[in-house]
Amino acid sequence: MPRESRAARRERLIHILDRLHAEYPDSRCSLEHRTPLQLLVATVLSAQTTDAAVNRVTPALFARFRTAADFADATQEEMEEHLKTLNFFRNKSKALIGLGRALVDRFGGEVPASMEALVTLPGVGRKTANVVLGVGFGMADGVVVDTHVKRNAARLGLTREEDPEKVEADLIPLLPVERRVIFTHLLIDHGRAVCTARKAFCERCVVAELCPTAPAAFRQAPASNEAAVPA
Repeated sequence: MPRESRAARRERLIHILDRLHAEYPDSRCSLEHRTPLQLLVATVLSAQTTDAAVNRVTPALFARFRTAADFADATQEEMEEHLKTLNFFRNKSKALIGLGRALVDRFGGEVPASMEALVTLPGVGRKTANVVLGVGFGMADGVVVDTHVKRNAARLGLTREEDPEKVEADLIPLLPVERRVIFTHLLIDHGRAVCTARKAFCERCVVAELCPTAPAAFRQAPASNEAAVPA
C-alpha cells in the first residue's frame, strides 16, 4: 500500500477543513463563557462530563463566583452544592478552590497566557491549557485533542497514535496556525453529528471521499502521483 506524504496529507486536510467549515459554519467552543477565567473553569469541569451538563451549572456558578479570589475563598460544601449534578463533583469542587488559590497566590488572580504556567494549575493538563490559549487568548501553539478529535483524526488518516499528546504532535505540522482552533471545533461537531464513536455514517459525510477509512465506494483516487510515496 502506498503511504501518503506529509505534504499530501496537509493538502488533503485543508480540503477536509474547507468542506467541514461549509457544513458547520457556526462551529465554535460549546462551553459558554465570557472571560478566560470562566473558560478555564468550564473546561476543568468538562472532564468526563458533557459540555451541555457543564453549561447547565455554570450560569449560577459564575453569578456567585466572579473572580479567582471568589473561587479561592469558597468552601467545599458550597462548591459541591453548585456542582452536584456533574460527574466527580467532589473532586472538581476541590480542584476549583485550589485553582482559585493558585491563581491568586501565583498569578495575581489572572489567568496566565502560557502553556508552561497553565499546566502548573490544579486540574489543568495540556488539553485544558490548549483550550484556554486557543479560545480564550487566540494563541494556537498547540491543538486540542479530545475524544472526538483523537477518533476522527485516526479515521481521516492524520495519525496512527493513541496518546493524545502524540496525536497532537502529528497534527501540528499539518495545520496552519490560524486553523488549529477551528479544526478542533469542526471535528467535534462532525464527531457528534456524523462520524460518531458508535458508527461512521459515511453515506452522509461531506468528507467521505477524502477519508482513507471510508468504504471504497465513497472514496476518490489521488489527484496525482505526488499524493503518495513508497511505504
